[in-house]
Amino acid sequence: MAGNGDGSEREKAADIRKESDNSDVSRTEVEDATRLTQDDNNNKNMAPVDEEQRKRLEASAKLENPLAGLSPTELAERGEAFCRQHGITDEEDVRAFRLGAQIAGDMNKYDTVEGLTDSEREVLDREETHKWSNPPMLYAVIVICSLCAAVQGMDETVVNGAQIFYKEQFGIGDENSQRDSWLVGLVNAAPYICCALIGCWLTEPLNKIFGRRGTVFVACLISAAACFWQAFTNTWWHMFIARFFLGFGIGPKSATTPVLAAECSPPKLRGALVMQWQMWTAFGILLGYVADLAFFEVPDRSGIVGLNWRLMMGSALLPAVVVVLLVYMTPESPRWYLTKNRHSDAYKSILRLRWNKIQAARDLFYMDTLLQVEQETMQLRQNKFKEIFKIRRNRNAAVASEIVMYMQQFCGVNAIAYYSTQIFLDSNFDTKSALAASLGFGAVNFLFAIPALYTIDTFGRRKLLLTTFPLMSLFLFYTGFSFYIPNPTARVANVALGIYLFGVVYSPGEGPVPFTYSAEAYPLYIRSFGMSLATATTWFFNAVVSITWPALVQAWSNAGAFSWYAAWNLIGWALVLFFLPETKEKTLEELDAVFDVPLRSIMRYGLAQAAYFWGHYILRRKNMREPKVPTSADNIEYARETFSGEKQRDATARV
Repeated sequence: MAGNGDGSEREKAADIRKESDNSDVSRTEVEDATRLTQDDNNNKNMAPVDEEQRKRLEASAKLENPLAGLSPTELAERGEAFCRQHGITDEEDVRAFRLGAQIAGDMNKYDTVEGLTDSEREVLDREETHKWSNPPMLYAVIVICSLCAAVQGMDETVVNGAQIFYKEQFGIGDENSQRDSWLVGLVNAAPYICCALIGCWLTEPLNKIFGRRGTVFVACLISAAACFWQAFTNTWWHMFIARFFLGFGIGPKSATTPVLAAECSPPKLRGALVMQWQMWTAFGILLGYVADLAFFEVPDRSGIVGLNWRLMMGSALLPAVVVVLLVYMTPESPRWYLTKNRHSDAYKSILRLRWNKIQAARDLFYMDTLLQVEQETMQLRQNKFKEIFKIRRNRNAAVASEIVMYMQQFCGVNAIAYYSTQIFLDSNFDTKSALAASLGFGAVNFLFAIPALYTIDTFGRRKLLLTTFPLMSLFLFYTGFSFYIPNPTARVANVALGIYLFGVVYSPGEGPVPFTYSAEAYPLYIRSFGMSLATATTWFFNAVVSITWPALVQAWSNAGAFSWYAAWNLIGWALVLFFLPETKEKTLEELDAVFDVPLRSIMRYGLAQAAYFWGHYILRRKNMREPKVPTSADNIEYARETFSGEKQRDATARV
């Protein structure tokens, strides 16, 4: 029997499940939608849900909980059938799948499941009360994914300091030459051009052939080889080719690594691990600045010209080599094995990622069921591209996703990330101090990415962006106009301050939100294509920013270039206000309802929200009513009536 401590843990776990199963967000959405339906019915009859819409709503409901409505006996029989079908004959394993299927079908409410031992219940309790308590092998996968993010960050920023030296050696360092300015930008942007045009679109075929681990291995091997190659270049076009080749590593790695982490992790941990990709990329950016400063004073030796910048460029291969050496010591994604009909391998893999067989069987059984439903819903779509842009619900999600991805680049952060050393030099820093100041920006970017793990789910995606975009604009204007300060000491201090404050507000806002938002906005049956589109968008405009910054500075000066991106942040604020619905803690049905409304309704809500904020918070009018979020009442009503007999769903359990 479990002791008092175990009883307390169980009560705490039950409370957490109760809160999760009775989401205030879900209840409020349904009540608001019901009121909206009743109001509208007083004026006119509601349009019926058409056949295609009905199929999509039912697909969303199935994808959210494909086991809803099945009895414990039926679930147990399905678990045993899974074992018979896939050659799992050990009695202990069959028992695990029989009990695991019952737990999975009841949305992880295991209190009423008979046959669990005290030790098994204790492990299931700790999932709720100690979500970070997991087997060492799961954390090994997380370490690999974190190293991949660090590889990407270093790849992006070692060039920041190195270009100060190699552009002179390659004959493209004339600040008064338009040709040289464009060539510096082109060389810097080479890997992102490759990512947008080729690299991102190689992700799916590489994953099909090599698996998640294999794709990470190949991508990091390419990254390491490209970094080594860059250290031996002697012309600008040679450097361009080497950096273009680097894009074949960056693209598939950036798209595959978060998927590997998510597919290996328990549901309660997935959101936090997706967020960690952004945080450890910021750490890699910091490491790139560290390498630039560390090799700054290395003298040329043995006839090698530019040894310092060559070491800077080559240093980014180190974390990539570590990943290459370690990645095959960790398990492959169980879900990838399922797609290859290798169920025994999937079970062996997930056993290494969970504490006991009950957990492993539960998660694997649910993965397999969900995969079968996803394959069924594939019949809904004719063409991925048409499905996104012809269906209103998907089109609105695409508009919102593309806005945040575009603005992640045009907020100006990567102009600073790639050119901060030159920016600080222009403000009157000496070279070593400029490199040190860049390191400071990297540290700020990393440290303030950590609170985003909390703020993104506490304040919501929309509210974070509406708060941070005006502040980013303010600090970029501040930085740009600081270049007009005549006193050199005051000028460098204010330029550094403006850039650091920009990093403070970027890191918890436009830093983590775009990838998180894009992953949530699309329905599951087209999510992979939607994410490929989103990733290609961000890399393409990353390349645009990289190419154009030197030419912008030459044409408009630093003050004009910073003001350009400051203005874009104001545009970004308006775009978020008028086109971006909130997705925080929404179930799949609620997301369908939020996005499946006319775009003008979302725009009207944004205008009403701005008026409410001004009247309530600025003019202090207490009698103002907060505007209601527009939803498709038909969708909510249809889902409520059709699926009301099913069990309550946990919004955090989405896969």
